[in-house]
Amino acid sequence: MEQRTALVTGANRGLGAAIAEGLAGQGIRVWRGVREGGGAARDVRLDVRDEDSVTAAVRRILDEDGRVDILVNNAGITDGKQAPATADLDVAARVWDTNVLGAWRCAQAVVPGMVAAGYGRIVNIGSTLGSLALMDRPTEPGYRVSKAALNALTRLLAAELAGTGVLVNAASPGWVRTDMSPTATRGPAEGADTPVWLATLPDGGPTGGFFRDREPLAW
Repeated sequence: MEQRTALVTGANRGLGAAIAEGLAGQGIRVWRGVREGGGAARDVRLDVRDEDSVTAAVRRILDEDGRVDILVNNAGITDGKQAPATADLDVAARVWDTNVLGAWRCAQAVVPGMVAAGYGRIVNIGSTLGSLALMDRPTEPGYRVSKAALNALTRLLAAELAGTGVLVNAASPGWVRTDMSPTATRGPAEGADTPVWLATLPDGGPTGGFFRDREPLAW
């Protein structure tokens, strides 16, 4: 099979690094989108909140590899200990810009090439905290609203791209140890399993779904 190329955002540590490692382990050329630092041969500077940065990152990958077959929208932030009625909306706006519009910008940058090639996999890293069916606690409102919106974006992109060979899904990695949740019980490699599975689905695989541990999850 021809070698695929992937872009994983927010990939310099934690879950993103584990996803990048999991994809590389399957022989995929992986570009790690990083806001700062990095140093690996295929680290690319990428601030998902900056359209020019997104455009430049994708252009570099296309210049060097000629393709982006897989996009994993992993970059994300939270608003922490806020409550909906008193939340700082400037903080919520930054969360929205990163978690929703950032993923949207990256998808828009790669979709034309995927459609032209007749192949693509887009995986949006969601959360059970964004599931409306499970939204019974008023915690992290900016984060939770953003992840619910990311689910909606997943559904809309999947509907638009149906029949093009581009599959779009959302994945909840579970409660994974990251900078945002240092006390979590699940390791990054375990959390990366479902995103890597969705990023490497065969033709005809599911699209427009929300998955955890490779099983459908309630929206």
